[in-house]
Amino acid sequence: MTLEMSLRERKKLATRAALSHAAWSLMVERGLEAATPEAIAEAADVSPRTFRNYFAGREEAILDGLVTRGASITDALRARPAGEPLWDSLTQVLPSFVTAFIGRRDDMVLLMRAVEADPAMHAQHLVTFEHVHQQLTELVAERTGTDAGHDMAPRLMAAVVSAALRTSVEMWATGEGDVALPDLIRESLSQLRAGLPVGAVAPAL
Repeated sequence: MTLEMSLRERKKLATRAALSHAAWSLMVERGLEAATPEAIAEAADVSPRTFRNYFAGREEAILDGLVTRGASITDALRARPAGEPLWDSLTQVLPSFVTAFIGRRDDMVLLMRAVEADPAMHAQHLVTFEHVHQQLTELVAERTGTDAGHDMAPRLMAAVVSAALRTSVEMWATGEGDVALPDLIRESLSQLRAGLPVGAVAPAL
């Protein structure tokens, strides 16, 4: 019975992944308007009813792959040595994993434009990255021995790291400079670790 359930769950995960891949591919290749639930279902070789069993709409399907890849980042961070300083773990894992997570620059530019132009995509984008942010908050709490439900520190650290990643991706995607994405991420984390030394330090009062 356990094996049967395991196979069923694997099939469900494969169907979900196929739908998400089809949704992303349609958006990238033909534009957001072409990525209708019916077209996504046809591309994944399932019925529209099956699509609705997995996703509330095309926006969720398009962005679902980012949620899955976000989970792989937190898994990689959890696999780091227990005694390793958290900033070291972040610097070792995030540049390469986020670069793989993001994918091609042109695809990310298309996604950013869709998020800016379409209110439903914008809303789902916020939901998606809130989910990733929550995963990071929980990981920081685990590594620092704090309580994400009551302590401010893990929430703040997850928030500033998320902001650093978002800024790095936006600078890379919009072509503001020729620096590679992994290098931008390393630099953003380095600046955060140093206390974000911007300008002169104000004198103590």
